[in-house]
Amino acid sequence: MTHPIIKDLTHRHTVKKYDPTRKIAQADLDVLYEAMRLSASSINSQPWKFIVLESDEAKIRMSKTFVNMHHYNLKHVFDSSQLILFAYNPKYTREDYAKVIDKGIADKRTTLENRETAFDLYLFADLNTSDTGDTSAWTKAQTYLALGNTLHTLARLKIDSTPMEGIDIDLVNKEFSEELAGYQCDTALAIGYHHPEEDFNAKLPKSRLAMEDVLVRL
Repeated sequence: MTHPIIKDLTHRHTVKKYDPTRKIAQADLDVLYEAMRLSASSINSQPWKFIVLESDEAKIRMSKTFVNMHHYNLKHVFDSSQLILFAYNPKYTREDYAKVIDKGIADKRTTLENRETAFDLYLFADLNTSDTGDTSAWTKAQTYLALGNTLHTLARLKIDSTPMEGIDIDLVNKEFSEELAGYQCDTALAIGYHHPEEDFNAKLPKSRLAMEDVLVRL
């Protein structure tokens, strides 16, 4: 298939080695960050926070979290152009949703007169909140929607990436606790451009299950 979207997604792969001499242009980063902001989420909850690590200081802090495990991902910290921590709100509340509604009013999506009615959708959050106020399963799922949208956007921009659940979650959340401000980070994303000689994964053919194995048409 020659459609541009299919070509871009076929080209996309998980980078195993980045070219540290290449950095992402600010214009492309602006598009990427706006696309991330526009990601879909249940009831438009937007229960996420994206922490971009690009300064030497931030990357050194991140490198310190690779002391116990996942050392194979350490090289991406310094070789990639940026790392993005994808974090979710583990205790999403009615007050958090109020910010979404009030922004909707400011954007003229909702009228001030209908503010209370707009809270009816918060039922979906209530259904995914434990007795202790934990919403992690629900808000983490929304944040992975944002991650998927980010990967697609990167593919369209011809920017390479490496999704990394291979991080020490406890150490990352401790190191960046101030920036996360109560949010939980379980995954990170390295972005940049693959090394033309040393990224072996770029040379391998794309492999996915056959269409009839994953798609059912009724």
